[in-house]
Amino acid sequence: MIAINVIVPTYRRPKDLTRCLEALKLQTRPADEVLVVVRDTDSDTWALLKESNFNPLPIRTITVNVPGVVAALNAGLDTAKGDIITVTDDDAAPHPNWLERIETYYLSDERLGGVGGRDWVYFQNKLLDDSDTEVVGKVQWFGRVIGNHHRGVGEAREVDILKGVNMSYRRSAITQIGFDERMWGTGAQVHFEMALCLALKRNGWKLIYDPAIAVDHYPAQRFDEDKRDRLNEVALLNAVHNETLVLLEHFAPVRRVIFMLWAVLVGSQEALGILQWLRFLPTEGKLAQKKWLASLRGRSSGLRSWQQCLQEKSAKVNTSK
Repeated sequence: MIAINVIVPTYRRPKDLTRCLEALKLQTRPADEVLVVVRDTDSDTWALLKESNFNPLPIRTITVNVPGVVAALNAGLDTAKGDIITVTDDDAAPHPNWLERIETYYLSDERLGGVGGRDWVYFQNKLLDDSDTEVVGKVQWFGRVIGNHHRGVGEAREVDILKGVNMSYRRSAITQIGFDERMWGTGAQVHFEMALCLALKRNGWKLIYDPAIAVDHYPAQRFDEDKRDRLNEVALLNAVHNETLVLLEHFAPVRRVIFMLWAVLVGSQEALGILQWLRFLPTEGKLAQKKWLASLRGRSSGLRSWQQCLQEKSAKVNTSK
């Protein structure tokens, strides 16, 4: 028997949090402890937790005064004592067998560092009608990142990246790594999962994605620069910075050069390079221009952050001699 903690970071979404906690009450394998991480200024959530009864759910609340999901998750990780740390969002509702399926994997393979699954996305209470795919959670050799966690079908498979709304980790594997505080952003801090997952893989751990490990996901309003449904140049810059920093750190020297050339010359639909900018320019005009410029600034800032980290590591080595 292993102990499982669930971490739920939340901010100003009491109705969503209620749905999440009610779903956790229905787990066929109950959580040993549910850690709800709440911002100190979030009066709506504190009122909910004071006035509502979620028994028999073993809830512990943790207060943070630093914005962003990374600080919240690290606060939860510092408090968690279980063997397995599971994470879901406050706007998600795990399926009843979520923890049971996760536990089965860890009991069967000591080399597993992380396990995650599919999030069934609902928009305006209707299931998002996206095509299914078996290609999920991969970093291609030249640096393009493929998510698709909400579209995954087929058998369980080894992946490079898990998704924050539906992921779990062996505590002994991530305690010394933690969630990367270098991620830019004041809320979602896009690609924080990739930073942790690729660090785990460098340390020799396996990551498994199984579509049968499922949560229902109702993407809710964000209270930071990333508004999901419209362009915010700061949010895009932050996301591209984070991706660039993480991949430069993960790749060997030759692949770093290939990645930066691809990123600047081609890019993706989210982080535009020159060819993607030219592709979208006829239909999006000035919007495409804004995306491209924000992407370029994100790439350059990510490169600078990576170089700064190298300098800091070199300085530490020199002082220790």
